[in-house]
Amino acid sequence: MSGIAGSKLNIKGSGRIAKLGTDGQALTSAGAGVAAAFEDLAGGVSWQTIETGSTMTAVAGNGYWVDTTSNACTITLPASASVGDTLIFSDYARNWATNKIIIDSNGLNYQGEDDSYDVEYTTDGMTLAITYMNATQGWVPTIDEAVADVPVSPAYNPTGIFGFGNDGSYTGVTNLVNSSGVVASDVSAVGTARDWLAACEYGNNLGIFGYGNTGSETAVTNLVTSSGVVGSDVTGVGTARQQLSAATYGGDKGIFIFGNGYVGMSNLVTNVGVVGEDVTAVATAKGYAAGCEYSTAKDKCIFAFGHDGSNTAGSNLVSNTGVVAADVTGVGTARHALGACGYGLDKGIFGYGNTGSVSSLTNLVSNVGVVGTDVTGVGTARQQSTATQYGEDKGIFGGGQGVGMTNLISNTGVASTDVAAVMTARGALAACSWG
Repeated sequence: MSGIAGSKLNIKGSGRIAKLGTDGQALTSAGAGVAAAFEDLAGGVSWQTIETGSTMTAVAGNGYWVDTTSNACTITLPASASVGDTLIFSDYARNWATNKIIIDSNGLNYQGEDDSYDVEYTTDGMTLAITYMNATQGWVPTIDEAVADVPVSPAYNPTGIFGFGNDGSYTGVTNLVNSSGVVASDVSAVGTARDWLAACEYGNNLGIFGYGNTGSETAVTNLVTSSGVVGSDVTGVGTARQQLSAATYGGDKGIFIFGNGYVGMSNLVTNVGVVGEDVTAVATAKGYAAGCEYSTAKDKCIFAFGHDGSNTAGSNLVSNTGVVAADVTGVGTARHALGACGYGLDKGIFGYGNTGSVSSLTNLVSNVGVVGTDVTGVGTARQQSTATQYGEDKGIFGGGQGVGMTNLISNTGVASTDVAAVMTARGALAACSWG
């Protein structure tokens, strides 16, 4: 009909001339004996540009994205309304809990109450649809639901892997850890056998082993697939070294840092597992430290303890862009050759090591990167162990000089007694999560 809107049509048999409606109208009939008429067709909700102001006036039939990032917003409804008029408001930036919306019903009732009542909505992610019912009820919500905040940040990987080390000689053997913390038997080596290397996660579900000592220092790396398979050697990038540490940052990237001879440089790992060139040291140079992830966003990490000529408990935070911060004064007993991993989805734990003698002490890390005081050790005291997450919110320490037992860490950071060894006893190994 839109192609001939405004022309005239001779309705057969009527003897009358009828004028056609305008574009977007249709001919309707109320029944026999009642004249037909052209009426507007409902075209659905007309979504408007994003509203960011502190006030706005709504027009029936419209939908509004209301962004309250900077301020609350008072919404004035139409001064008059017809039955069936509808309006939709949606929380553009999930900020209504911080800066609310306030509905001014502008003289009409709202859910049966007059406009002297305050009508406020304070739930993040809400979509509110209101329809005018009648003069008594006025505007009535037909939808007032919060939408789930998706996508969510990826959780820690559910499975882990121990790899490489020294069992009397250099080895490349690996052991997978399932989502229940059970360690599998040895898997034959793929990469170059070595000890005093480091490992971390990257790409949300992958891992990387890197650097170490093969009899001489190396920068070679080995990637771990999303099914826990260790890849062949990748030519090293950056300064070859051993006795270094690694952890994940930014949710999907990694960082290698420190090393023997007391160095402080770092090497960033992209979310596709590519290792970058040396980044000039900010932190005090040291070796034998440990690192783990922390923060509610799972995007930062911390390195602590180690040996810089003597045992230290100093720590360094790493931002979600991989920037290493200056030294933080140590908390807990200074020691080196320990392990660390995340737990509880947003916290970390350092454990075991050498204080001058072997130790089973642990130190918890809060979700803002604060290292706690010593917690009395559980399990066999040892050094040269390592740790990784498993089951997304728990951890496991494993191996150590001359030992192969493990100790599970609960999602509240409590260490278990020794679990009998399955993997070949070895020290100076590394671990990370994957999957």
